[in-house]
Amino acid sequence: MKILIMNGPNLNLLGTREPGIYGTGTMSECVTVLRERYPEVEIDCYQSNVEGFLIDRLQAAATDGTYGVVLNAGAYTHTSVALHDAIRSVSLPVIEVHISNVHCREEFRRHSMISPACRGVICGFGLDSYRLGVEALLKMYLDE
Repeated sequence: MKILIMNGPNLNLLGTREPGIYGTGTMSECVTVLRERYPEVEIDCYQSNVEGFLIDRLQAAATDGTYGVVLNAGAYTHTSVALHDAIRSVSLPVIEVHISNVHCREEFRRHSMISPACRGVICGFGLDSYRLGVEALLKMYLDE
């Protein structure tokens, strides 16, 4: 089974970006832990600060054997109709994740443009949100 973790803008700065909100762990560390925890799963990770590149990668995942996507779209969560449409256009289950509890932050972060297109939403568990996203996809796969 192959799962893609996709991250949007500024998530390449995890570990140093606002550690009081996002913690001090890096995405590389998170993916290493996930690969060790789920050795039977091929976990691919992609990050871009460019909306179109995220859409291109999502569309490619629909044809490269990827089972599902764990997506932290960063700020595009709150603004991107194009990403919403891309999620709807692929037949992959997409789990929206956020490191922080976006509902406890600024008002503009409390609305997601992509949630209606996603299978589910996980937020507020730090980098563990990614593990929960992977587990949700694994459960879906096993329930099929």
